[in-house]
Amino acid sequence: MADLMMYEAFLDALEEGVLFLDAGRRILAINGAAAQMLGQDGETLVGRLCPSLFPGTACARRCEQRGVCSLTPDAGADRKVQDVVLKGADGRERSLRMWAMLIPRNAAGVHCAIILRDCSREIELEAEVREQWQLGGLTGRSPAMQDLYQKILRAAASDASVLITGESGVGKELAARALHDNSPRAAGPYVAVHCAALPESLQEAELFGHSRGAFSGAAAARVGRFEAASGGTLLLDEIGEISPSTQVKLLRVLQEREIVRVGENAPRKVDVRIVAATHRDLAAMVRQGLFREDLYYRLRVLPLHVPALRERQEDIPLLVAKLLGNLSRRYERAPLRLAPETLRLLETHDWPGNARQLFNALEYAVVQSDGPLILPEHLPPELARAAVAPDLRAVPAQRLTRYYAPPASADEERNLIEGALRAAGGNKAEAARRLGISRTTLWKRLAAFPELAERYGGRRGDGEAADA
Repeated sequence: MADLMMYEAFLDALEEGVLFLDAGRRILAINGAAAQMLGQDGETLVGRLCPSLFPGTACARRCEQRGVCSLTPDAGADRKVQDVVLKGADGRERSLRMWAMLIPRNAAGVHCAIILRDCSREIELEAEVREQWQLGGLTGRSPAMQDLYQKILRAAASDASVLITGESGVGKELAARALHDNSPRAAGPYVAVHCAALPESLQEAELFGHSRGAFSGAAAARVGRFEAASGGTLLLDEIGEISPSTQVKLLRVLQEREIVRVGENAPRKVDVRIVAATHRDLAAMVRQGLFREDLYYRLRVLPLHVPALRERQEDIPLLVAKLLGNLSRRYERAPLRLAPETLRLLETHDWPGNARQLFNALEYAVVQSDGPLILPEHLPPELARAAVAPDLRAVPAQRLTRYYAPPASADEERNLIEGALRAAGGNKAEAARRLGISRTTLWKRLAAFPELAERYGGRRGDGEAADA
């Protein structure tokens, strides 16, 4: 009983919901956060079977079928995550994410802990993000992205050719897709062709199609990308890589709205909206004689430019939140979040590979991390090294606080606070800034770890005034 009381005191200090179960799935203890998420009186839940709290959910059905908690992870496997929508006794509907942790042999008879996180607000925010700060697969609330969204929507209403420019990895294909999806052609096909991947000898056959026997290996007639996209949109990605001879034929298609298959003489009408994209400076290529000027202006009726990630760094937290959500679902992991110092590193990096590089860095970190908190050392080596001597450009604490969530366990929180204090040389104000919290909050959190408080200054009043 004393051991269980110790557990209960620990549970009530956590911000996430926790239920302790015995081997028969009966609730031994529940903290206030879990009771609030379930919309019930915690005392009335002790002694009940866990599945009875989640009626009609897949989790409860599997639990009843197997006779054991279906969320407990197998040896060496990642934790199993279950999302449920639950209407509590208080009438409120909540979106909960839950997972389980096995508890080693203990005197209290606890077999496992069910961890609950209320994701209702996160889901509401995601919906707001989708409505306000997303257009198709593009994400950003910066002025540069909002301007791009408006230009895409205006261009979508037209049928004129569009040239999308921007560095590699910025999302030019996402912009093209958003253009198609918001156009009158949205119900038609969307066909994307990467021109740089086409051998020069096959460019015409791939784009315009060919007849049977048109060349060696052409055993059957084949429809080209233009015909496949008829009634819809054709994206010519990396248009700067097509050969001079293909440029001539492409110009004719844009002028006449018809193609001629390789090996045929008769033209075929095509009804297709052309969108071209490139990371190259086509105007410079025109001056150098590498790209036809008349084709350039035919393609560039409506120009769109996708900004580099370093030009819209205020969008990085938003992108990170979206990408981490996608990655946690892909890897079936508990909700993932960044330590504030990790976010600071991402915000101050130049990202030469843009959003694609950011996604790859986050995926690397997810694979390297064991728990839900991503630390600087989990990042790819070129980013993790920056943590040794970080760029100290000021990032407002308020900005970090929006994306900071308390760690899932006391050990995680202790390690996070100790790391910040160590990196700050024991300075509480700097440690709080690194954590994205106020000094008052840091002192309150330190109170739970007396050995840390003693090691790094003991009492409040070591020369640092508390925040008002």
